[in-house]
Amino acid sequence: MTRSELIEEVASKAANFTKKDVEMIVSTLFQSIAESLTKGEKIEIRGFGSFKVKKRNARKGRNPKSGEGIHVDSKRVPFFKAGKELKERVNVEPA
Repeated sequence: MTRSELIEEVASKAANFTKKDVEMIVSTLFQSIAESLTKGEKIEIRGFGSFKVKKRNARKGRNPKSGEGIHVDSKRVPFFKAGKELKERVNVEPA
């Protein structure tokens, strides 16, 4: 599902909101998540999952094109862990 498909889905279920309102809400939600992760905060959405930032240490890598060894700097990466309820819903066999 893309961002625009998500907006369409929410707008169709929330009759009292315009599509523009839903677009602003979705954008604000994603922006808030990104800002919190930038600050190193953990985000937990009950029944869905949690987002946090993990640190990856510097390491030796390999250029796949040439096979030459390269240095990869340390970095912070966003990480999502699905919640129990989401895992259970995903694992239900479709009818």
